[in-house]
Amino acid sequence: MNQLDLLEKAQLAPSLKILLLLTLLGLLPALVMTATSFVRTVVVLSFVKQGLGTQQTPPSQVIIGLAIFISIFTMEPTAMKMNELALQPYLRGELTEVQAVEQAVKPLKQFMLRQTREADLRMFYDATATELPQTPEDVSMRMAMPAFVISELTTAFQMGVMVLLPFLVVDIAVASLLMSMGMMMVPPTMMSLPIKLVLFVLVDGWSLVVGSLLRSFA
Repeated sequence: MNQLDLLEKAQLAPSLKILLLLTLLGLLPALVMTATSFVRTVVVLSFVKQGLGTQQTPPSQVIIGLAIFISIFTMEPTAMKMNELALQPYLRGELTEVQAVEQAVKPLKQFMLRQTREADLRMFYDATATELPQTPEDVSMRMAMPAFVISELTTAFQMGVMVLLPFLVVDIAVASLLMSMGMMMVPPTMMSLPIKLVLFVLVDGWSLVVGSLLRSFA
């Protein structure tokens, strides 16, 4: 029995293929939000909106859309590797469905582990009383994915603090100025909002934030 015959016997049944496809489609939104750069990006952009204090401007749909496009940009090298290692060989009949999935996971796991803090990964291994892996290849996706999400949230909040500090300084300065002038009935946000917008535009704030996000994934 040659290798081709073995591959044909290892193919999934049509019904299982359909079930697997439907399962992947159902999990796709969760995978996009938790296994890519989307988490960090959308959280940091949300902090920018909160710091500006512009309520519904820009709309949440715009923030999410921008986060999606930035995530596509940052994940493109990983997607190209997944296409090279898994999709194209599978389309040529060189890999079975299971083998293609195994090959596709490797570049994604490499990306996640580059952004994952060792302390977060160790936490999940300690919680399950599992021995720590010797190499990155030994890390299972079961451990890598939740550790990656926790690390992404931590990094996003660290960047969010740096984003909020300048806005906080402006708010405090305006509030102190109004109190010294005896204008305590004037809402500080009414005065600080145009100042924050002008400063944000002058320093080209969106480019600074997006550029920092892109460099954080390099």
